[in-house]
Amino acid sequence: MSLSINNNASSKVAIETLNAVQSDLSNTQNVVSTGLKVSTAADNAAAFGIAQQMQGNVSGQSAVNDGLSFAAQTVSSTASAANQIISVLQQVQQAVTSLGNNLDVPASQSQISTQINGYLSQIDTIARNATFNGVNLLAPDKASSATVGTKLGISTTNLTYVAGLQGDVTTVTGFAAASGAGSIGQYLTDSNGTKGSSTATLTDLLGLSTGGTAGVNPTQNVFISNDGKTLGTTFDHTGAAGIADMIKQVQAAIKAMTYVTSDLGSNTNVIKSMSTYGSTISDNLTNGIGALTDADMAAASAKLTSLQTKQQLAIKSLTIANSQSQNILSMFQ
Repeated sequence: MSLSINNNASSKVAIETLNAVQSDLSNTQNVVSTGLKVSTAADNAAAFGIAQQMQGNVSGQSAVNDGLSFAAQTVSSTASAANQIISVLQQVQQAVTSLGNNLDVPASQSQISTQINGYLSQIDTIARNATFNGVNLLAPDKASSATVGTKLGISTTNLTYVAGLQGDVTTVTGFAAASGAGSIGQYLTDSNGTKGSSTATLTDLLGLSTGGTAGVNPTQNVFISNDGKTLGTTFDHTGAAGIADMIKQVQAAIKAMTYVTSDLGSNTNVIKSMSTYGSTISDNLTNGIGALTDADMAAASAKLTSLQTKQQLAIKSLTIANSQSQNILSMFQ
């Protein structure tokens, strides 16, 4: 190769090599610092676009999982309240049965009436307070009216939640209704009980009290007057013959509430299954994004070391190439 002071080909080659190494080194350092082989569309437009769409799905599935967690807590709270109501209804059955032992003792009957009214108040109180973030599946529809509903903190008597990433919506209809699939009214009829003439309160709906007002505890049961002198006339028989009918009504109410707990249990299993599936979907989407964009850090580390070595060699090569022009001076000394 001839020596020239106007043109240093070796220096140009060394500069081009150094620039290429510097560019590759910069990209590799970015990979090491971010942990991503694809951090912008410039790195890989197709992979970046797919990863961004998948990231949107991850965010959407996260919202679905949150909704499922809320639904699970709502159903769990309702199930606990329903089970407690069943326990109180069993006490009501005991009190109603004891009426047959005190038909000739008005004072005792009055005490039993007061006792029954207390139990019914417990039932309605539990139902009203089975509210989770504004959702109540046990309060009658009237309890969600603008005035009473606001007072009780009840926004809706139905539970609606998104069950899947594509927007599949599931609704658990409130149970405290006089008719309709899955309603207490239907279950009470199926249990051979009689629905109350009023549905303002849960005990009214169950046929255990009458003339109730939404948000107010009952003051009169259907079994016996408060003064203990008159047995209920809403059954097929009065007096001693009516005791069996009264007990049958309470038993039907208990059975209706057990149907409610069964429905709640079924919904719990569905929500639990969807929650498990939702977590799996989130993990799979995250893993998919990682497969498209995550860097192999071992390979990146090895490449970084290699490029740093090449950088030093390129700088040394450029230094040698630049010194060739100065060597021409020695020829004229």
